[in-house]
Amino acid sequence: MPRPVIIDCDPGTDDAVALLLAFASPELDVRAVTVAGGNVGLARTLANALALTRLAGVSVPVHAGADRPLLGAFTGEPRVHGPDGLGGIVLPPGGAPAPGIAADAIRAILRQSADPVTLVGIGPATNLALALATEPALAERVAAIALMSGAWAEGNVTPAAEFNAWSDPEALAILLAAGRPVTFATLELTAQALATPERIAQWRAKGTGRCLAAACDIQASVPPSQRLGGRGAPLHDPCAVLCLTHPRLFTSRPAHVQVELAAGISRGRTVMNRWGGVPNARVLDTLDADGFFAVLGERLATLP
Repeated sequence: MPRPVIIDCDPGTDDAVALLLAFASPELDVRAVTVAGGNVGLARTLANALALTRLAGVSVPVHAGADRPLLGAFTGEPRVHGPDGLGGIVLPPGGAPAPGIAADAIRAILRQSADPVTLVGIGPATNLALALATEPALAERVAAIALMSGAWAEGNVTPAAEFNAWSDPEALAILLAAGRPVTFATLELTAQALATPERIAQWRAKGTGRCLAAACDIQASVPPSQRLGGRGAPLHDPCAVLCLTHPRLFTSRPAHVQVELAAGISRGRTVMNRWGGVPNARVLDTLDADGFFAVLGERLATLP
C-alpha cells in the first residue's frame, strides 16, 4: 500500500522538482501539501505550490501556512530561486488553496488517517512544529519525519547553518524532541545530487510532457553553486522524497542531532554527533547520484 505522506514545502526551485517527484511516485499517497513562506515569501510559495499541483493534474489539497518562523521573520533566497521562486519560469496559475491553515490541516490528517503518516519537510519546519507543539499526543500518529535540513559542517546561508535549519531552528528543535524517527538529507548529501547541464539534458531526452519540461526549465534556471565548484546546482529537496521510495540509493548512519538556538553567528547550526549521545536521527551519508537522476527523470516523464 502507498505510504501516506504530507509534503511541507516553500517552493522554491528544488521544492518544485520534489513536489513533481512526489506526485509521480506510486509508493506515496500525498494527503496534502502545506506551504510556508521560506524561500520567497508565502504569497509566492503558495501560488507556486498551487500551480505545480494543477500542472501535474493532481487533486491534492494545498494549505497556506506560516508566513514567519516561530521567532522573527523569514529571509528569502531570491538569488537562488529568483524573485518568483521558480527562476522566472512561468506556469499556468493554479486554483484556490484548501480552507484552513497548514497546522490545522496536518493535525486533522494525523487524527483521521487509518495509518500513521510520514511528514516530509523540505522547507523551514514551522508548519510541522506548530502542528505537533499544539497537540503533542499526535506525534504517535507520525510514522517518520524526512527532512531536507542541516549540515555536518559548513552551511549555505551562513558559515554555520543550512538555510532551512537557520530559517526556523526552534521549529527544527521541536521536531527533534517529538520522539519520532527523523531522517536528515544534509548539505553534504545533497551536494552529491549535482544537477549539471548534462544531467538536465538527459532528462529532456526522456519525453515531451509539460511537467518534465517545467522541471528541466526550472532546474536549468538555478545558478551553478560556487560552493561546489560551479559545475552545477545541488538538487536538495528531492533527496528527502527519494529516500522514502528508493532507500537503496542512499547509505545512512545514526547520530545525535541538536540545533543551535542562541542568537549569533552559530544560530541554526546542526550539531551532528556520531560518537556520543543517544541517537535521535539518521543522517543520509552517501548517494548513488547516477541512479538518483535516472529515477528522477523516469518519474518526471510519467507526468502529463
